[in-house]
Amino acid sequence: MTADEADAASQVARDALAERVEDLARILARQAGTVERLADAEQARASEDRIGADLPLVVELFALLGDVTACAATAESDRERDAFDAVAARIERLLVGRGGTVVTPAVGDLFDAAVMEASDTTATDDEALDRTVADVIAPGLTVPGRSVRPARVVVRVLRSR
Repeated sequence: MTADEADAASQVARDALAERVEDLARILARQAGTVERLADAEQARASEDRIGADLPLVVELFALLGDVTACAATAESDRERDAFDAVAARIERLLVGRGGTVVTPAVGDLFDAAVMEASDTTATDDEALDRTVADVIAPGLTVPGRSVRPARVVVRVLRSR
């Protein structure tokens, strides 16, 4: 075998080896993607299971938040009001930690039937204000995927002429 033939054979072997390495890299990339998808699916399933198990606790925390907020609103002193507000903030953090979200629409937000309930309506002459929140009566509660308690609001409705 001549030196040129040896170099050619060596180049063929290197090309074959490089092709195998590329094939292995593609296989590893596909497997890594599959493992990530499986891990994400398991994490989502665990999160859904946790939310399902914690839903009664989240609902009770939301009720407690409403009570503490009412106490803060009727407190006789600033010191009491500040204490009730601090407890309410901690309860809200617990709610968020368990997967709940307190829905408190702002005045002027568009009415969203998925998370709000129109407890009352008020007439408006301004088209820009049609179907917007005029007042918030009570906040709502959502968990991933659904509204547990819709926020109760007063909605502006365009006055018919």
